[in-house]
Amino acid sequence: MRIGVMIGSDGVRDTLDAVISKAKAAEAAGLDNVWLANIFSFDAISTLALIGRETSRIGLGTAVTPTYPRHPTAMAQQAMTAAAASAGRFTLGIGLSHQVVIENMFGLSYDKPARHMREYLSVLMPLLRGETVAFNGEVYRVNGVTLDIPGGTSPSVVIAALGPVMLRLAAQMCDGTNTWMVGPKTMENHIVRSLRVAGSDNPRVVGGFPVLLTDKPDAARAELGRSLTIYGQLPSYRAMLDREGLANPEDVAILGDENLLRGEIRRLAEIGVTDFNAAVVGSDPEAYARTLAFLGDIAGSV
Repeated sequence: MRIGVMIGSDGVRDTLDAVISKAKAAEAAGLDNVWLANIFSFDAISTLALIGRETSRIGLGTAVTPTYPRHPTAMAQQAMTAAAASAGRFTLGIGLSHQVVIENMFGLSYDKPARHMREYLSVLMPLLRGETVAFNGEVYRVNGVTLDIPGGTSPSVVIAALGPVMLRLAAQMCDGTNTWMVGPKTMENHIVRSLRVAGSDNPRVVGGFPVLLTDKPDAARAELGRSLTIYGQLPSYRAMLDREGLANPEDVAILGDENLLRGEIRRLAEIGVTDFNAAVVGSDPEAYARTLAFLGDIAGSV
């Protein structure tokens, strides 16, 4: 299992220099990946291209960039540029976002989201492979487009797939899924099982979890609950929490001492999670540093 850390999901208003410094700290700590959220701050793909120039080893990925605001040709061009900037260390994570964002905030149609993703991948994936696209669907009609980006090797692609149809697309059209708000039972019995049933023998499964190394887990969970409320209200995440039998988003968090964190992460590796994506939570910078150091210590041994 590869061990990584999420940047940009904690609501901290970091400068661009601070984001790059966090990524460099993750590399120095020995982590395998750094993932950037793409919400309403820095553009994740552009930022990771910059990070790629400031680092030498660590894997870089988006978790995740919404598809609706970007044409798949633009997404492919950005992704291959980031891959070139990082010498092939870039993973493109994309997702549908949520109806409340796409329709209410952006003013775009969220009609038939699975169809949108199927057509999106039908354009995106050939472009990333260096092929000429010839696709005529209901949403996208792209013909005669080929990208030529020196050094822009084809990145790994994962989609934010939680439901059955999206998981089939993840298994059959790209490398796997990038999850959030998915507990271990649901990860094993729904996410990993669905990917394998759909034909993916060795799917890439990025499991995102709120994490903190702490001797006060109850206090950390209470603080976390105040910042995660929205995730219990968004339908796709609510469905995953209900499958797991959890009342609140903070209940999926991994909070505790070294033995607890190590045991939970090892359990996820045994289930089939290939990339552990830790969203280190809490307002204490020292706790963040301790957690990052611990994750770096166990990287390569889980």
